Amino acid sequence: MSLVKLSIKGISYSQTQNGAYALILNEVDGERKLPIVIGAFEAQSIAIALEKEIKPPRPLTHDLFKNFAERFDIVVKQVIIHKLVDGVFYSSIICERDKIEEIIDARTSDAIALALRFNAPIFTYKNILDKAGIYLKSNSLDPNKESQEIDDVLSNPDTFGREEESNQSGETYSKHSIQELNELLDQAVSHEDYEKAAKIRDEISKRQL
Repeated sequence: MSLVKLSIKGISYSQTQNGAYALILNEVDGERKLPIVIGAFEAQSIAIALEKEIKPPRPLTHDLFKNFAERFDIVVKQVIIHKLVDGVFYSSIICERDKIEEIIDARTSDAIALALRFNAPIFTYKNILDKAGIYLKSNSLDPNKESQEIDDVLSNPDTFGREEESNQSGETYSKHSIQELNELLDQAVSHEDYEKAAKIRDEISKRQL
């Protein structure tokens, strides 16, 4: 079976599953998306790894694993989402130490959180993407429109939620000055509220465009 390389498109909150998020993976050489339901902790860990500018004051579990692995010269080479059974994705982490390769079973969310920290590629098999992959309604270059289309897909009752409940953004920071936003960002990071920190970081980034 042929492997298909994936990249991370984004993370969306699942309104019908309390505390759950949808991780959206994108086919690198194609247009299909692969949505995977993950928990809040894993979503936070993946978001922090993607953000890069947010540095936790203490290592998260996946950061600790990376530090531990590096201390013993273990490298994560790649992650493969190799099976889909009853809506559950199964993954393997391909590791290497002293030129000896090992395959470790892992939850997909944990595997991807580690892949990001090791800059390791993420793959799945073509038959899994054929079965669970989705297409957006259009190939718009407008990122806001594309994001809305992803929310529409996730709001389908067969996936993650109902249309009228999709993607409520919660607190906004549009009325704050840049200085206030930077202060709020520092406070959020120091209190380890990384979801809030990511929202503030997004608002700062919009002001700098």
